[in-house]
Amino acid sequence: MARRGKFRVHKVAPDPRYNSVLVAKFINKLMWAGKKTVAQRIFYEALKLAGKRGGEDGYTIFQKAINNVKPVLEVRPRRVGGATYQIPMEVPPARRDTLAIKWLIDAARDRSEYTMVERMANELVDASKKQGGAFKKKEDTHKMAEANRAFAHYRW
Repeated sequence: MARRGKFRVHKVAPDPRYNSVLVAKFINKLMWAGKKTVAQRIFYEALKLAGKRGGEDGYTIFQKAINNVKPVLEVRPRRVGGATYQIPMEVPPARRDTLAIKWLIDAARDRSEYTMVERMANELVDASKKQGGAFKKKEDTHKMAEANRAFAHYRW
């Protein structure tokens, strides 16, 4: 068993524009090589562009996208008697947000548009309409959990 002690959850300061901790976490995850102002510019411009393309406020599209991509179930490996089973489990609320943020950013980076602003804006609009790579990742995770429902009794 681990003897490292308890993990302390770090408090993230809310972002200056929307006063939202979720936006601040998104920007921090989007950031590369410590360039936070670049990440902020990409995110805020993507929200502005998503607002134009989606026909709503950019922040509303962002919230809708996050809520559509949040997973409810995931599979976790469990070793029982020499065999490893994929056991479906509920995702804790903090991990739901983290996975949704990660999947949105990864899906945006995998897109083929020219700039990151366009990629992020299009991925947010797609996710708010229940389409796109991040939403597909959520659906695949749910399908895998559903397929392994027979092993749910190994949960403890």
